[in-house]
Amino acid sequence: MTPRNYKASGAVLSASNAGEKPAALLNAAAVRERCEIVFAAVARGEGRYFAIDLARLGEVADRVAAITRRRYPDLAVPYHSRWRHFSVGGVDRAALVAAKGDDAERARARIDLAVVSVLLDAGAGRGWCYHEAETGQVWGRSEGLAVASLRAMQQGLFSTDPTETWRADAAALARVTPDRLAAAFQHRPENPLLGLDSRAALLRRLGRVLAADPARFGAPARPGNLYDYWRAHRGEMSADGMLQTLLLALGPIWPARASLAGVPLGDCGRHSSVPDDGFVPFHKLSQWLVYSLIEPLEAGGVPVTGIDELTGLAEYRNGGLFLDCGVIGPRDRSLLSHPLDPFSEPVVEWRALTVALLDRLAPEVRARLGKPAALFPLACVLEGGSWAAGREIAFEHRRDGSAPITIVSDGTLF
Repeated sequence: MTPRNYKASGAVLSASNAGEKPAALLNAAAVRERCEIVFAAVARGEGRYFAIDLARLGEVADRVAAITRRRYPDLAVPYHSRWRHFSVGGVDRAALVAAKGDDAERARARIDLAVVSVLLDAGAGRGWCYHEAETGQVWGRSEGLAVASLRAMQQGLFSTDPTETWRADAAALARVTPDRLAAAFQHRPENPLLGLDSRAALLRRLGRVLAADPARFGAPARPGNLYDYWRAHRGEMSADGMLQTLLLALGPIWPARASLAGVPLGDCGRHSSVPDDGFVPFHKLSQWLVYSLIEPLEAGGVPVTGIDELTGLAEYRNGGLFLDCGVIGPRDRSLLSHPLDPFSEPVVEWRALTVALLDRLAPEVRARLGKPAALFPLACVLEGGSWAAGREIAFEHRRDGSAPITIVSDGTLF
């Protein structure tokens, strides 16, 4: 193998199987199904890049159960979502959001914040941090991005109405520039935020997509109007239904990646073990967004069902946990020595194994904690959990806490 040459097969991937419908890949069931195909191939010894050792899964479950008890001694574990990051350092920043509004407006404002913040939640880079003037706290990585995005909204960066800063409207998003984002996120040469231009471009595309879809996003358009759309159309929502809405509505915001019949597939790669078109969807940021919209919706009176329909998140903390614990092992260790394109086949294989292994890890963790699946869904395993364990073991193995595989990021995926 020659890891230096691993590249995606092109900026835009199109299907070889013209009979397949895009909607077949724009749901959580497709993520699970396609990742299982890759997992089965690797389990048969047919993986080109990795092998799996399920005998070591118990070690991972022990670690995840232990860190869950440490972080949540009463085992009252909330869902894995952006809201955990907003309360980092023991500060209830969520209480600030539209504090004077009614329940409906608070739900809209919190959806606005969650959408913008999650879309900005791709790897910040090891050298970036955010100094929160209001508390004196300093945070990097996902926590820093969360706090920075909340404070940017509080200051009105995403609103055209200076009297209503707690919102993100299409017009304001469409005019976000790298310079304005850099100022809000304290980006400087000595404090560089990875992928700044890509993040700003993503928000501008979001603004344009919102404005073009008044049926879902209202007028004036904002992500928070999804609250009214879902409440009026369904009364209650399934988590996978939310995901499908977001994937269809927001598909055009993503950089040119996989497409099928002209429909953008977003976070979707290809793997040679998958028959026909080879597509393997992950929808990591979109599923992270759904997890993060559950609490605002339910607080606004819209129940969310079927949360376990969503999958685990195919990102470097969960994936790194399995690699660092030896459940996933590279067939050639030189694979870990060079930066890889996020849509190259080795990375697609790693991510697919991560999703499949999280499904196998969850019942092992529940058994150790004495929790039934109905009261401890996958979202709680992730929060308790696997993500924190992945970060912890990364620092045990590498001083800077970096992932075991280096991914070339444009700030819109990991």
